[in-house]
Amino acid sequence: MHAWPASEVPALPGKGRDLRIHDTATGGRVTLDPGPVARIYVCGITPYDATHMGHAATYNAFDLVQRVWLDTKRQVHYVQNVTDVDDPLLERAIRDGKDWVELAEGETALFREDMTALRLLPPKHYIGAVESIPGIVPLVERLRDAGAAYELEGDIYFSVESDPHFGGVSHYDAAAMKALSAERGGDPERPGKKNPLDPMLWMAAREGEPSWDGASLGRGRPGWHIECVAIALDHLGMGFDVQGGGSDLIFPHHEMGASHAQALTGEYPFAKAYVHAGMVALDGEKMSKSKGNLVFVSKLRRDGVDPAAIRLTLLAHHYRADWEWTDQVLEDALERLGRWRAAVSRPDGPSADALVDEVREALADDLDAPAALAAVDRWAERQDTEGGTDEAAPGLVSRTVDALLGVAL
Repeated sequence: MHAWPASEVPALPGKGRDLRIHDTATGGRVTLDPGPVARIYVCGITPYDATHMGHAATYNAFDLVQRVWLDTKRQVHYVQNVTDVDDPLLERAIRDGKDWVELAEGETALFREDMTALRLLPPKHYIGAVESIPGIVPLVERLRDAGAAYELEGDIYFSVESDPHFGGVSHYDAAAMKALSAERGGDPERPGKKNPLDPMLWMAAREGEPSWDGASLGRGRPGWHIECVAIALDHLGMGFDVQGGGSDLIFPHHEMGASHAQALTGEYPFAKAYVHAGMVALDGEKMSKSKGNLVFVSKLRRDGVDPAAIRLTLLAHHYRADWEWTDQVLEDALERLGRWRAAVSRPDGPSADALVDEVREALADDLDAPAALAAVDRWAERQDTEGGTDEAAPGLVSRTVDALLGVAL
């Protein structure tokens, strides 16, 4: 599977700061020191509908992580998956009378278009669940043969008790875990499981559903969590720098993925930091495909909204915050974009050297994009009220906004 094209990232004078970011597993900030190559895995879409603002906010957050690392002169090894076979995708295909493969391919293509329009940097490896199955099967076999997994009516389940670190990502209690498991694709009430929280690793073939050769596992398809583990271990290895996604992935997805990997390798941790973006709401409820209360990036683009304004709307909210999409937040972003473009279109202006430092420091401080926007606002206001004689300033501001915030002025 191929990703989308990369936009050029302008080089800035000097060097950026090391990223200090909130780690869900420890509950506090950690300073990441990845070495010359930073490694990040971000969980991708299940492609049964178009990219909505919740998706865009999450991927925007981890685009900022990449940009901060690139500004420190590191290389970035970014991996993202596509869950191109899963129950919601199959259910939507049946509902709409479509072939599930065509539905997945079409929505993945639209996702690429949206990411390109928003100027989000692409992953180095963009991997689908289906193409990963040959690598998933031996991992499930290893877990089973090591006693970390067991068979139940042809399905293979992971035993959460096989990982002594289970619970170390979310720190949720058993009751919360059970409730979230039921809500987010698990089956805690299924009879015969050793522990209600045990997640499925391999689903035996069901009539009328796609299945693949699972060698000693029999025909079937992979569970959700083992998909990401197989891709991350293959392309990044254990102990990579950031595992990222929305806050709704803390449990069960990231918790289970960490335990799968730790049971497989005997190493700890799966990732050095677990970083989670907040949820975006519409009309008082979290945007979700199941509820249908969605604002689509592609619809806004078709309506003629500048993608730079969409991105500024996302940047105006701290990545960990839950917030609500309204017409007003988009209007505010459009107004800000106009002010910034007018400010950098002049032949000179006040010095922007301090601005570069302010934006770098804001983003290094747990990706504080709102503080970075405020710094640019202040420079634009000075441009309006004071002017200046630095001919290089408007260009430096434009390159800074482009390189660090991903917004083309």
